Amino acid sequence: MTADDSYGRLDDDDYPAYTMGRAAEMLGTTPAFLRALGEHRLITPLRSEGGHRRYSRYQLRIAARARELVDQGTPIEAACRIIVLEDQLEEAQRINAEYRRATETAHPPAMA
Repeated sequence: MTADDSYGRLDDDDYPAYTMGRAAEMLGTTPAFLRALGEHRLITPLRSEGGHRRYSRYQLRIAARARELVDQGTPIEAACRIIVLEDQLEEAQRINAEYRRATETAHPPAMA
């Protein structure tokens, strides 16, 4: 990969650009918190060739939401479940909106 290719990937939300230490620093948390999110299968960091955890911006947003819930007193297990359910709800709403648009296009409302 050339340097130009690497710079282009920095705009990719799924590119694992952040080390565990940097991710923890950005979130204002500890590496142990990030490991716990992995243990609860909320986020699964990719591994570098040396076996070090690497996080994407998308994963950091999820971790930030988990931290917000934990800071409000939610146990980490419950926070992880809440985030999964929030994600499922968002996906269901997106699918419903697509279905509504497709239905309206196929069957426009009758003019009175």
